Amino acid sequence: MSACVPAGATESAHTERAHPPHSPPPGRRNRFRIAGADLSAAVAVFLIALPLSLGIALATGAPLQAGLVAAAVGGLVAGRLGGSPLQVSGPAAGLTVVTADLIHQYGWRTTCAITVLAGLAQLGLACLRVARAALAVSPAIVHGMLAGIGVTIAVAQAHIVLGGEPQSSVPDNLRALPAQLARLDPAALAVSVLTLAVLLLWPRTPGRAGHLLRRMPAALVAVTGATAVAAAAGLVLPVVDLPSWHSHALAGLPDGPVLGLVAAVLTTTLVCSVQSLLGATAVDKLAAARPGAPSPVRSDLDRELLGQGAANVVSGTLGGLPVAGVAVRSTANVHAGAVSRNATIVHGALVVAAALLLVPLLELIPLASLAALVMAVGLRMVSLHHIRTVTRHREVLVYAVTALGVISLGVLEGVALGIAVAVGVALHRLTRTRISHEEQSGVHHVHVRGQLTFLAVPRLSRALHLVPQGADVVVSLNGSFMDHAAYETLQDWQNTHTARGGTVEITGRRSAVRIAEPGTLATEAAHDGESGTTGDCRCRPWTAWRNHQCERPSHAPGTEDRPDATPASGDAHPPADPGTPARGHTPGGRQLVRGLSTFQRRTAPLVRGELARLAREGQQPSQLFLTCADSRVVTSMITSSGPGDLFVVRNVGNLVPPPGAESGDDSVAAAIEYAVDVLAVRSITVCGHSGCGAMQALLGSRPGSPAATPLGRWLRHGGPSLERLRDPGAPAPRLAGRAPADDAEQLCLTNVVQQLEHLRAHEAVARALEEGSLELHGVYFHVGEAQAYLLAEQEEERVFDRVREVDLAV
Repeated sequence: MSACVPAGATESAHTERAHPPHSPPPGRRNRFRIAGADLSAAVAVFLIALPLSLGIALATGAPLQAGLVAAAVGGLVAGRLGGSPLQVSGPAAGLTVVTADLIHQYGWRTTCAITVLAGLAQLGLACLRVARAALAVSPAIVHGMLAGIGVTIAVAQAHIVLGGEPQSSVPDNLRALPAQLARLDPAALAVSVLTLAVLLLWPRTPGRAGHLLRRMPAALVAVTGATAVAAAAGLVLPVVDLPSWHSHALAGLPDGPVLGLVAAVLTTTLVCSVQSLLGATAVDKLAAARPGAPSPVRSDLDRELLGQGAANVVSGTLGGLPVAGVAVRSTANVHAGAVSRNATIVHGALVVAAALLLVPLLELIPLASLAALVMAVGLRMVSLHHIRTVTRHREVLVYAVTALGVISLGVLEGVALGIAVAVGVALHRLTRTRISHEEQSGVHHVHVRGQLTFLAVPRLSRALHLVPQGADVVVSLNGSFMDHAAYETLQDWQNTHTARGGTVEITGRRSAVRIAEPGTLATEAAHDGESGTTGDCRCRPWTAWRNHQCERPSHAPGTEDRPDATPASGDAHPPADPGTPARGHTPGGRQLVRGLSTFQRRTAPLVRGELARLAREGQQPSQLFLTCADSRVVTSMITSSGPGDLFVVRNVGNLVPPPGAESGDDSVAAAIEYAVDVLAVRSITVCGHSGCGAMQALLGSRPGSPAATPLGRWLRHGGPSLERLRDPGAPAPRLAGRAPADDAEQLCLTNVVQQLEHLRAHEAVARALEEGSLELHGVYFHVGEAQAYLLAEQEEERVFDRVREVDLAV
């Protein structure tokens, strides 16, 4: 097994065993320690896992001990070896139908052998490092599979709730349901209704007492309460029967047709793996969303698959149910505050203790109560949120076919049907291209909606040939894909039409990429450069002017008259010589004209509608963003904002003169007053940056020296920041837990803090802060690292923390 441990598993293991700098001596480093949060989380998960494990074993028709074995192995083995430290594994409701079918067809001992083989298959997949590929399965298929399994579970357990026995399939259970209703057992029904009522009402217990009571898991309270009521009332009901562990059935040799066994192994492997891997990614999101929690380590999916495979091998060998990541227990583990894999491991140890010591108490539980518990879990697997999501993404057909296939045919058959329908829907969308032609004010418009493939070429050709020669044409492409056949058709027609005196404008989602072969871009850029403009190139909209690669090439002598000439150096895209202006334009003027022209042709068609809306409604920004005039600080890029989002004020040094300062310039104060009182912004951000020339000038200035220039007079407003820096008693701001690299960086950070204090002194800001309608933020942008840091004030410390992806996800 060690030979195929995924990359990251060994590294993670070494990281966990690493000897910290200030830890106890090496002789004591192997001492097991567990945090209080992990211990409390382990108890909470154990109280949920105990009744659910027995209920799932009951639903599959397996020995009830098999559920406890799987829960213990999932906690101890998968918890220790898995790549998702906070995910809890054990017998899962999603495996109930699969396991029940296997037990019905092959018997219990062969089912255990199939579990072992499925675990070995998971180990092989982990060695191949294909875990990430499992996430490529359409969510509609996964949700449909779980919904179908949930319906199957609920219909089967309804018979036990009514005091009868379930049939082998959903159609059989539905046909037998009227007869079961005619001979229902009132005692079993009463215990089941009580269990369901507690499950439904317990999380909604009101008041302060309810807040304390809700800490006890609803599943445990429901089963315990139903057991106590049944015992007190003297109801005669079937109860949990845990035979002696001496007679517990272990795995045997597989017995059955080879193809059937292979299909069974593949089905178990598929369901276990997909559910566990999707659960691991969901746990990552839950852990990242916990308020105040440290940034969690993302799950290693290949290692998680390895841990699940090892757990299934052990569970099947010991006579347990198949193991997979369980959403209910994992969610409880995260919400209970678990911080490491120790919570999962301790929960497994508690299950072992309960299986050995609490057998007399477990044998008091009525089977009807467990059936009601599992039926509720099955109904919850039909998630309305998932249905709304797949409906919004137009995948409800895939969801419905998968769910109905699982219900009527089986899990593997239902998933296969779902995949087939998903492929069919994708192909349908790929071929569903609408092409129309219309004339407006003498301009012919050809609209293409959808993906442009070879299947749409005949319709595209018909629409293009409706355009008369010499006409002005706008071709609007509203799609994200164009294959080579469609490209050649459009390009050939464009060349022919323009050669006959017509004009062609390409707009839409693909207008950012020139409809031309890559080899022709240099020539077109050269020709356009001679006329003072530039052709559509492959440079991104934020490409810096001086790094632009679509300039006019420097021609070698004797090649001026050849349109396909290339530079003598062989570089097809050399930067333009700033000293060689084009047609009377200065280099800066040429860059400006080129930028304006590119905006008009490429960007304006995309943003015209949004800007028209902003023009009608007026500006309603949510933030005042005050930053430096430095050309390297692009506010819209570092904040991922668009038109109308930010009210931006820029000046040298991102300074905020305090009220009453004799600066001779009230522009900053006026902008603050206008933003707060008129625009009603909800936050103000002061953004400093690395390598700020204003801060370097402040560091080099002499205290008390007269300011003879406008720049010097303006920088006097940075004097308080310099004094704060030189004050030995003032706490120095830190950058992501480290000290600033030098005095210039420390002054940049200090200046942000100081300008926030100046902001608070302005009357409009102070009033809005007191009303709670305004927030102040400090940001430091490191230009060289392209990294943003957000100011976090913690008591006497001011720390600029790195803005990570997990912060944005929250």
